[in-house]
Amino acid sequence: MRANRDTAPEPDEPEPDDTGEYGGPDLAEPPHPINWNLLTADEAEAEWLELNAWVDWLRHTYGLPAAVIPPSWHRHPELVWELSALHLHWLCAYVPEQNGSAPFGWHRDFAEARQRLRDWVSVSGTRLDRDRPTRQTAWPGEDRADPVEDTPVTNRDEDFVQFVLDEVRNRREAEDAFYAALGPANQELR
Repeated sequence: MRANRDTAPEPDEPEPDDTGEYGGPDLAEPPHPINWNLLTADEAEAEWLELNAWVDWLRHTYGLPAAVIPPSWHRHPELVWELSALHLHWLCAYVPEQNGSAPFGWHRDFAEARQRLRDWVSVSGTRLDRDRPTRQTAWPGEDRADPVEDTPVTNRDEDFVQFVLDEVRNRREAEDAFYAALGPANQELR
């Protein structure tokens, strides 16, 4: 959701600066783990934008190939969880109050994470120019998993924007349904 040069980025949207450097978020609170399953619509939108900006910075800074971070990483929960954990580790390693050796520890763990990312990418089947949902194995007694088909990756940024819009809409609908089920007496909880 990077702003083009004619428009300014959203005030809360972290972006690489003009030199391509990632400045990170303006932290109002200490970094903390993100449970993607429990985020509200608004929280999810902010976290997706933050993680996307950091992943973009990471892949450019370290010259990472699509075998480590593919364009459609956002469509694969196994990659999202791994990258989110790596982002948190990076945030914690580079806070000014951190021990001076923390960045060294991050780089050591980053080497291990790159191998896990390669493994996840290999299993998921996502590639530079095409993507498919990660295959699921049906256990005995379960319905067979739906077949998966490759789709071309033609414009990664447009796909990411649509993905986030869909995620936010789905979460907002779930929130609205939850509050509607509470009834009028409990509407002040919202």
